[in-house]
Formats: sequence, C-alpha cells, structure tokens
Amino acid sequence: MREKTAVKQSMRSLIVNADDLGWTEGVNRGIADAHRNGIVTSASLLANGAAFDDAVKTAGQLPGLGVGVHLNLSDGRPAAPPREVTSLLNEVGEFSGGPQSLLLRLTAGRVDPGEVEKEWDAQIQKVRAAGIRPTHLDGHKHVQMLPGLFAVALRLAKKHGIPALRVSLEASPLRAALSDGNQAAGLTLKQGVEARGLKLLASDAREMAGRSGIATTDYFCGIAQTGTWSRSGIRKLLLSLPEGTTELMCHPGYADDDLKKSKTRLQQSRQAELEILTDKEIRKSVADLGIRLISYEGISVAADRRSSRQTTR
Repeated sequence: MREKTAVKQSMRSLIVNADDLGWTEGVNRGIADAHRNGIVTSASLLANGAAFDDAVKTAGQLPGLGVGVHLNLSDGRPAAPPREVTSLLNEVGEFSGGPQSLLLRLTAGRVDPGEVEKEWDAQIQKVRAAGIRPTHLDGHKHVQMLPGLFAVALRLAKKHGIPALRVSLEASPLRAALSDGNQAAGLTLKQGVEARGLKLLASDAREMAGRSGIATTDYFCGIAQTGTWSRSGIRKLLLSLPEGTTELMCHPGYADDDLKKSKTRLQQSRQAELEILTDKEIRKSVADLGIRLISYEGISVAADRRSSRQTTR
C-alpha cells in the first residue's frame, strides 16, 4: 500500500492518516484494522499516550504503515522533565487546555517557545528510541500551526532527519466535498471556523517548509468534519480529489473502556469512521478512480515547490 517514490504531478495520491495512535489500546486496534482492511496508510503516534507501548508493538506488526509523531501540548504528562517545561503545565504537572487556550497564553507571553522545543524534542526522541523512524511530524489538535510553533516543528524535523510535516490548512473545496449536508450544523460550523483560523495563523506554512527542505502535501482536509463522517461525504471527496497529493485526517478506533474514561469527545465516532474506512465500496471507489494510496514516505519537496505556486481557497 505504501510507495517510496516521489509523487508525479499527473497523479492523484491520497494519504489517509489516523491521528491519536497510542491514545488507548482500542484506538490502536482500530487504526491497525483500518490499515489492514481499509484505506489507512499512515498514523500519528502520541509519545505520551496512555497506550504508547502497545502502539509501538502494534506499529511493529504493520510494516506498511507510515508512522509519524503527533506533537502534543494539550493532553497528558510531558515527555521532558517537568521542571524543564513548567510554562506548558498546570498545577498538577500536566498539559491542559486546547489550542485556543494555548494561543491566548502564547500571545500573553506565558508560554516559553524554548520549552515547547525541548518538550517536542523529547517526544520525538522517545518515539525514535522505541525503534520507530518517523515519516513525518504533525500536531495533536493542530498545535504545530500556532504562531511561532511551526518554525519550531521545522527545526526539529531538520534536526532529526524527518522528511515531512503536516500543514493543517484545509482546502475549502475539499471541506465542502466531505460534507453531505446532514452533519450537526453547530459542530461543523465551529470546526469550519477553526479550519479558517488555522489558515490565517500560518498561511505561509507550505512555503516555509519548502525553504527548509521539508516536504508537505499539496492539500489537506478533515478538520471541519472531524467526528461527523458519512459514507456519502467520503465518496464525494474521492470524486473531487485534485491532482497532486492530499492528506485526509481521520480518527478510527474502538470505543473501549479506557477511551470512554478519557478526555476526548471522539467516542462512538471513531468506530463510525473505522466502518467507513474499511467499507468495501469505499475501497473499490479508490481503486476505480485510480487514486494512489501512499504514506508520507511517498512525497517529496518537489510537491512543495508546486504547491507554493497554488492558491488554496
């Protein structure tokens, strides 16, 4: 399923990346099944996830699955010594708050970017020490897109020889295609606003990556419809897929007891996504449309030079 050659301009290629590997064992099993029996080609590993050890074992059994590092500042305990990253932690020594809270603290100067770099470096080192060669970096809740933090992620990618980085700038036509009009209006509106906000925060991210020699995809989608997938929406997306390379972010998993106890709104939706990702008709559509399924190992900086000349509306 995974290709190691660079993507050509005339091809439509799709990275289907499952976020949150390492969150719980049920999430790990769901990602594994979505890869073995479906269209998932890539996953992002939480270095401080509660099921990190199980995730490493799972990844070791899936040689065709690309595995990146899911840079995290929102959930769990730090990978670095807590005394060295105090500006990132609450009173009990854990990350707290989502990207909105973190953005406010960054703006107010209450987060030390040097501590962010130290923490993310520790997360990458932990993944590498477990025997995994990361294919890319991305961010839990898209934290890598916050002001000043994309440059930190780029430096760490260069330092560790990680060839690619997610740019969470959702293409508007793909966002529209992924919707079937039946999702909860309030939630998709909120997530749509988040997607537009990310564009404003780091609109030059692809150009920054290209100048640094770090590859990105041409297009990205999956923010506005997180937790509200439908089969018809995925079929529309596949039909609308542009030439070049697109990443579709997903969150498959099984709703085990540990997931139900954890702080995530994505519960039963993970199983719904798993069913769609492994649906035979969806797999057939990918094949019939000639879409090439790849991981981040299948892209090159050449794609970035092309995308830097494109305008993502």
